[in-house]
Amino acid sequence: MSQTAINLIAISVFLMTLSTLLGPLIHLSPTFPALATVTFLGIATLDNFSFQGKGGTIVLDWLARFSPEYKERILHHEAGHFLVANLLEIPVTGYTLSAWEAWKQGQPGQGGITLEDGELTAQIEKGQITAQMLDRYCTIWMAGIAAETLVFNSAEGGNDDKTKLIEVLQVLGFSEAGYQQKQRFHLLQSKNLIQENWDSYQALVAAMKRRATVSECQRVILS
Repeated sequence: MSQTAINLIAISVFLMTLSTLLGPLIHLSPTFPALATVTFLGIATLDNFSFQGKGGTIVLDWLARFSPEYKERILHHEAGHFLVANLLEIPVTGYTLSAWEAWKQGQPGQGGITLEDGELTAQIEKGQITAQMLDRYCTIWMAGIAAETLVFNSAEGGNDDKTKLIEVLQVLGFSEAGYQQKQRFHLLQSKNLIQENWDSYQALVAAMKRRATVSECQRVILS
């Protein structure tokens, strides 16, 4: 079962418990919490088996957006990816800042950037990726976590980024110890790049917040 489905089940259990405790005080019919719980559990089951957790991700993302910090974390996370990709000369072709936008563009998670990664894909298919190409992408994948850590002193997102990095390293024959070493090394690399270009990063965050186009964001980084 996906983590998203588990989260939906946890929400349904919480709502059921809360409504049971408060129901007599607010004269709430016991039928309502029962129906709500069945609905949440049904959504969780359907989403887990039919949509690979994407529907639940959208629901949880929508609920979480009532928190200003949550939205700021996603914005700063994706700006980290965008900035580092641009600095490493990997073209960014698009970005999203919500699970709904990501789903419409076929991306996982609560947001993301789209890269022109045809060369990487071709090299992976051949199993002969160059060290320079691998280093570039590993640094980009860890840049969201790096940005969150720099701004908020911790990172709540980045599981999809870590998974992507591990999947590529598995194809290339790296060991589990190698995954951890690459994550730490490229997290440090991306942190350094963001800190060295902090003014550009801040300007990019502001541009992405007002949903500037990709070309406008690239100009902001260079200005």
